[in-house]
Amino acid sequence: MATQLLTAGQYADLAASIKLPTQAFVDGGFRPALSGKTFETTNPVTGAVLAQIAACGPEDVDVAVAAAVAAFDDGRWSRLAPGARKHILLRFADLLEQNAHELAVMESLDSGKPIRECQNTDVPEAIHTIRWHAELIDKIYDATAPVGEGALALVVREAIGVVGLVLPWNFPLLMLAWKIGPALAAGCPIVVKPAKETTLTALRVAELAHQAGVPAGVFNVLPGGGREVGAPLGRHRDVTMVSFTGSTDTGRLFLQYAAESNLKRVVLECGGKNPAVVLGDVTDLDTVAGHLVNGAFWNMGENCSASSRLIVHADIKDALLERIGVHLREWKMGNPLDPDNRLGAMVSKAHFDKVRSYLDVAAEEKLKVVFGGETEHGAYVQPTVIDGVGQDSRLFTEEIFGPVLSVTTFTTVDEAIALANNSVYGLAASVYTDDLRNAVKVARAIRAGVVTINCFGEGDVTTPFGGYKESGFGGRDKSQWAHDQYTEIKTIWIAA
Repeated sequence: MATQLLTAGQYADLAASIKLPTQAFVDGGFRPALSGKTFETTNPVTGAVLAQIAACGPEDVDVAVAAAVAAFDDGRWSRLAPGARKHILLRFADLLEQNAHELAVMESLDSGKPIRECQNTDVPEAIHTIRWHAELIDKIYDATAPVGEGALALVVREAIGVVGLVLPWNFPLLMLAWKIGPALAAGCPIVVKPAKETTLTALRVAELAHQAGVPAGVFNVLPGGGREVGAPLGRHRDVTMVSFTGSTDTGRLFLQYAAESNLKRVVLECGGKNPAVVLGDVTDLDTVAGHLVNGAFWNMGENCSASSRLIVHADIKDALLERIGVHLREWKMGNPLDPDNRLGAMVSKAHFDKVRSYLDVAAEEKLKVVFGGETEHGAYVQPTVIDGVGQDSRLFTEEIFGPVLSVTTFTTVDEAIALANNSVYGLAASVYTDDLRNAVKVARAIRAGVVTINCFGEGDVTTPFGGYKESGFGGRDKSQWAHDQYTEIKTIWIAA
């Protein structure tokens, strides 16, 4: 459940008083990078340095993986009774809840995310995810095979081994929970590489996990860059599986790393260019507009499942855009630590520049900016709606990962489906219609891992999340299916 919001002043006071974690967490404790190097983590709004963080390298990867291998080999976690692992993880979730305000402020300071989203969504959903996977530990049964009277065949799951978890910067805490929940539940020791832009909550969470009773060596966190930590983790022969969330280009690298090393299992959740298809039979345009605004601009559009392409019937486009404008008035932008604001800053100056460049594309292509289109203070991008976007436009094909919604029209349902599927991505989609038959037809026809009807969303912890095409590979986050990717399946054949 969400914790009650504080005032802007209270959040500012908390931000000033928090002691931020700065070192890697390896084998049960904090330690500097072996090289002694550090990097700056900054507040994306002000540019002020928050802390100097340990800049880990390949030698730190070796130490962390060795600690994880030792933990796996002696069974201090993997061979604990399922109920014992469950008890520790539930205690871990309780500690997260006790520190909810602190975690929310860390997340907001580090990423520029609005504190109201951190407090009301990211932190409580992360805690719920840990609890849900903990409760599932002693409820997943193995099987026997129907082999007849001559033998007994057991089909059992075993923890896959040491797992590398590579995180994105857009939902640092929640994506951490999506991965550590099933990985720890399965009995796997983990080595976490948070995004370099957003390291703070992963380090604090590892500390709380250890306090809860997760043994030393089981939960390790290595801050640092992709070349210095991510690639060595992907190539390490003692890492048996990597789960990665991030860009499609980086996801491809992890497949290469697996091929170059030990053919480790790789699960990828990558980019998206997600369509929101609004058919001409919709009557409640106001409700649809509310979902579209939330889908496009929640978390400043820094969301792989964001509704970034509005594909709308030509007859209702203008009326729908009018209602979108009404809903946008409720989306205040500004200081992320003020709970009145729903839009914060871009995560970094580099990402701000990238998103701003797409506003230049709209100008070059002489497209109509219906709402927004401006930037503020070198950190904020207004929620922007751009009309008249054709299939060949970069605004239609490329993942912007910012608060930019492109608008494209159609006249037939088949044309809408073709537009929706005209993408290398296939992560998420939504369909808005008053006709049940059209809802089913379009939802089944769109090539995407998650399709919502008459709403924007990603399901909940019980439903799998991942994509088709260049949006995903190898497995799913969330749900009981996530546990499968952190386990090996073994047949034990017993002669009668």
